[in-house]
Formats: sequence, C-alpha cells, structure tokens
Amino acid sequence: MIGKTTKEPTQRQLRIGQEIRKIIAGALERGEVRNPLLSEHLITITDVDVSPDLKYCTIYFMTLNGKDLGQIEDDLNAETWGLKKLIASKLKLRYTPDLNFRMDMTFAEVDRIEKLLRDPKVEQDLKKE
Repeated sequence: MIGKTTKEPTQRQLRIGQEIRKIIAGALERGEVRNPLLSEHLITITDVDVSPDLKYCTIYFMTLNGKDLGQIEDDLNAETWGLKKLIASKLKLRYTPDLNFRMDMTFAEVDRIEKLLRDPKVEQDLKKE
C-alpha cells in the first residue's frame, strides 16, 4: 500500500486487523450503517492496518467501479463511531482502536504503471534491452 510503514506487523496486529476487517465488511454487507448511500455501493475492505499499540486502525477500501470514492470515504469516516461500537461489542480488547478509512490507491497505481508500460516510447526502450 502507498504510505504504509516498512516495519512488519506482529501476529497480534494481523489477527486483530483481520477480525476488524470481517466485522466491518459484514456490517457493510448487511447494511448495518446509518448512511443509506453506503448501502447503495458495493464496498470491499481491501486491507486493515493496526498500529503496534492497537489504538489506531487504518481501513483501506475500494468500490466495485471506483466511483464516488471521495464521498464514500467521507461517509465511512462519519460512521466510525457506530462501527467502533460494533467492534467493541465483538472483540474483547482493552481499547477499541480509532478507525480511519482511506481509499485503496493500489489499483489506481497499478493501472497507471501498466499504462506507462504500454506507452509506445517505453515499449521501444524495453525492446532495446
């Protein structure tokens, strides 16, 4: 992911991240959010990063068609209180992490690189090697 730290997460961070991912994905799938606009989009939770102290959580998402990502990001971040409450009820942690939703730009970056590689000038340079 773009902007991620280079230090490898611990097994506990990974396990809690996966549990948070399941909880949020399930809530979105079942429409357990207050904002009806979120229910209209097919949102995929692509990754969850949990801080080493387990107090902060960044959730990366993407929509099926990649449309309205900015609006969906704002709407998801507006839902953090309810989602945090849901996570607290399902996970028994000392602290429920603060949630921050971000668009997953990995797919856009891959598309950009592929377009660059298909550029005739770049293809010509690659053939020389």
